[in-house]
Amino acid sequence: MSLSVTRLNVRLNPDYKKVIPRFFNTGDARSQILINRILEMQENEATTLLHQVFYEFSISYKNIDEIFIKHFKQIRHLLKEEEQLTLSEDKKLLIGAYFTMEYSIEAAALFNPSIVEDPDQRGAGIGQKKVIVSFRATGESHISSIVFRQGLLDEDAVIHFETSGKFIREGLVTQQKKDNKADFKDLLGQMVLPKGLYAIIVDQLKEEFSYKEIESVLKNALLSVESPTEKKKIKIDILRMANTNYELHFPVDSLLSERVIFPVTRAEKNGIEDARFVQFAEDDGSLTYYATYTAYDGSFILPQLITTTDFLHFKIAPLHGKAAVNKNLALFPRKINGQYAMLSRIDNINNYIMFSDDIFVWEEATLLQRPKYPWEFIQIGNAGSPIETSKGWLVITHGVGAMRKYCLGASLFDLNNPTIELGRLKEPLLVPNEDERDGYVPNVVYSCGSIIHADRLFIPYAVSDHASSFATVPLQELLDEIMRKS
Repeated sequence: MSLSVTRLNVRLNPDYKKVIPRFFNTGDARSQILINRILEMQENEATTLLHQVFYEFSISYKNIDEIFIKHFKQIRHLLKEEEQLTLSEDKKLLIGAYFTMEYSIEAAALFNPSIVEDPDQRGAGIGQKKVIVSFRATGESHISSIVFRQGLLDEDAVIHFETSGKFIREGLVTQQKKDNKADFKDLLGQMVLPKGLYAIIVDQLKEEFSYKEIESVLKNALLSVESPTEKKKIKIDILRMANTNYELHFPVDSLLSERVIFPVTRAEKNGIEDARFVQFAEDDGSLTYYATYTAYDGSFILPQLITTTDFLHFKIAPLHGKAAVNKNLALFPRKINGQYAMLSRIDNINNYIMFSDDIFVWEEATLLQRPKYPWEFIQIGNAGSPIETSKGWLVITHGVGAMRKYCLGASLFDLNNPTIELGRLKEPLLVPNEDERDGYVPNVVYSCGSIIHADRLFIPYAVSDHASSFATVPLQELLDEIMRKS
């Protein structure tokens, strides 16, 4: 294959200096001892110590005092009522400081990027395009989150990134919803459950309950199920119906590179993985940005959807239905024949396509592609949302071959009926070179979304699950190669 793939001399490595303040939970027994030690301090001693903390750490945060007060409120129940009433502001702040820890969100990796056109194109010159690149950032305990960088694609499809901000922050969580028992009973009634299990679960549910509460109920209710496999399946099926909706709001004066979507709910407490952002054209002509991602709680995964129009306000909700399973979901950038369309890999091996009238509910999946060539014999999946071209839907794929080597490929599908594959690259589009083979997961190039600019396909890609780099290929040359017959 003679494709002119150009690797850019741009690589983004994880920055361990990017930290966010997290609540440091030491457990009630240790916390009580710690609080008592602070209460016993002389007031001037506490004030001096607090000033030292401010001097050392406030340079990284715009609102460190608000952070300390927030964390103090999370443990003030351990204080007696009279202690709460008489406690000085400095000691409240100091207690909050002891229950705060810094978390380096990119300490381990910055990878699996996707790219979309920036909704604000002010400042872009002729032949240029402002873009937003999202990344999977991974830190201590392998917890993943979503971070962003703004960039500019120039006339030659070379990317230039804006300087990254230093005040990293999580969004303000609002509208975190609970489930209604009556509605949940109806959903539960549609499942085939072992005898008596329905009643056991329903009897323990409150009229309104959270994901954490239904998880606790299931822990006890499923003790009667002997088979570990059946127990896990029932738990997964029920938790998929539980509400994990919430909204995030970031300050208007924050830079995009200072915003991080960090796990909020129990369903994603061990990671928010592989967001595939896409600019979606609504029926009325307006644009919405969606991203499918994998929520991971340490035991099982849950496909979820992010919705935003401005990258300041984000709505997060789970995807439902029998086909909303596994990883690798990627939404088409518009409806097809009046329906939403999605790529998926529900069996860990093949590519599937799904259609739905409801963007949150996916019931059926149709086989789209099987592994065909040796470099994709283990599995084939998408590497981001389909891209509309005059020749058809361009889908960048990933294939896994011998020695678990990940490569990128490309396929083309009919615009009006994307269940029809028009062509597929016989050889990989991008393979790990000698400079890319070593990392947290060796021998991997992987992407969560590409974009067309200046008659070239611009591909952000991960380097062995550690860093991110970028490549381009002439669009027409790529399309011609896909359609080349054997």
